[in-house]
Amino acid sequence: MIRIFKKSHHLNSFVNDPPALIGAVLIVVFVFCALFASVLAPMDPYDLTRVDLGNALMAPAWMDSGSLAFPLGTDDQGRGILSTILYGLRTSLLVGFTVVIVSSIIGIVLGMIGGYYGGLLDTVIMRSADTVFSFSTTLLAILLLGIFESRNIWTVVFAICIAGWVKYARTIRGSVLEVKENAYVTAAKACGAKDFRILFKHILPNAMPPIFVLMAVDMAVVIMLEATLSFLGVGVPITEPSLGMMISIGKNYIYAGMWWMVLFPGMTLILMVVAINLFSDWFRDEMNPRLSQRS
Repeated sequence: MIRIFKKSHHLNSFVNDPPALIGAVLIVVFVFCALFASVLAPMDPYDLTRVDLGNALMAPAWMDSGSLAFPLGTDDQGRGILSTILYGLRTSLLVGFTVVIVSSIIGIVLGMIGGYYGGLLDTVIMRSADTVFSFSTTLLAILLLGIFESRNIWTVVFAICIAGWVKYARTIRGSVLEVKENAYVTAAKACGAKDFRILFKHILPNAMPPIFVLMAVDMAVVIMLEATLSFLGVGVPITEPSLGMMISIGKNYIYAGMWWMVLFPGMTLILMVVAINLFSDWFRDEMNPRLSQRS
């Protein structure tokens, strides 16, 4: 085991990078809390049989008007802030993971096709990407969500994916243009390999490192975007837990002294985004070929 650890440059680098280690630990904690929210949460904040308006706007437990039943206080509907945060983590991480995976798949396929075949097909794909990229991602998502008569978590995912595939397509296209000129690709073509095999066996594995870095960084961006949309009232519906919606509701009471309704979900969102960025910074450096050659 010690030999494996000594030979593993990436593992050794990770363990000796405190920010990356802290970020990874926080990410694991957040994912654990999201997966087991129904077990960890003192109550289900969206079970109407357990929500009592008589408990509305209660202070955190350590304050005079607080209760141990609601460690971080309650909101205007009597839902526990801690419970709502735990369930809200599910929404944030589900949207983040789903959007990153779907957007990357769409972008990779389109970018690879454009970069490999070139010509008119490449022009159409890249001009489409330029058109989408010319709009603000937030404004485009708001526009798309405004079209739907009813909203749920999947419409939010769809709206963000429409704007999110462009960066992946551009990145993978640049990598494909570089990789496809290598000798092993030319040799595969000379041996009669089909385009599908060349693309997915010879080109894609060697063009993926920048995509992995982009996915790690994009996760934090998507989580913040979902929170922004929910804060503006165009994200997930009010029947779904969301950190952004919690902050939006809490801002109406902050001047009345109910600061806990904004502080705790806001700090959770900040910590989650910071944790992902700390880990993605380390991951970016490890995937950088120049840094790898240096070490």
